[in-house]
Amino acid sequence: MTMPEPVAAVDASGAGLEPDSSGFTRENCLGGTAAPRYRQWEYDSVAPYLGSSVLEVGSGMGYFSEKLVESQRQRLVLSDAEEYCLGRLQSTYADTAGIEVKRVELPGRIDIGAPVQTVVAMNVLEHIEDDVQGLRDLASVVVPGGRIVLWVPAYMQLYGEFDRKVGHWRRYTPKTIRTAVESAGLTVERVRPVNFLGGLAWWLAVRRGGAGAPNRRLVWLYDNIVVPISRTVERIVRPPFGQSVLCVVRVPG
Repeated sequence: MTMPEPVAAVDASGAGLEPDSSGFTRENCLGGTAAPRYRQWEYDSVAPYLGSSVLEVGSGMGYFSEKLVESQRQRLVLSDAEEYCLGRLQSTYADTAGIEVKRVELPGRIDIGAPVQTVVAMNVLEHIEDDVQGLRDLASVVVPGGRIVLWVPAYMQLYGEFDRKVGHWRRYTPKTIRTAVESAGLTVERVRPVNFLGGLAWWLAVRRGGAGAPNRRLVWLYDNIVVPISRTVERIVRPPFGQSVLCVVRVPG
């Protein structure tokens, strides 16, 4: 995936970050910050839209992949563009039946053999400068009538130093993600903001506080206190705003 400014990740504290040629980004490292309740919320949000064969684009260090593996799909293809991540995925799942590891770089031709019922991209599309072409490329490996499930960071009002350093070209709203999807010739089945309280916390920490990396203590508090409250409230009330946007896309039959 094309990024405006890749940076290397040395430790999860965010200290000592310097650009290097490995393509291994700060976001991969920070993705390891323990937030199991949030990961489960992500998975539970997208799971109803996943078919029996799934391509995960941008698997990174495999933190979300673990949830897909636990769900025991008939076929699961994990992918990334970075060699370090591919190596980690291959070493983790080399002997696991039904799991393949492929290199996928967007935009670009995707070679995974037979098409899948669903592509899932968790926090990936924002890294792609030409997101419309990226969506077309993803649709090319989905069976007719299948789905692309997108989870993207939301609202440019929340764009801060962290976004810039990890190579985010943009943050989306339901309207702008719909525009990209429809420009790619695809149909939005469902789109909604997610994680209202997380959006407020992000605005305070990143936009007002100038944080350039997550703080482990705050992440723990967020995961153990804010996430359970947010999940409960958002089952009842649809939030008008959020830290992320969930978009379910239908590929033409």
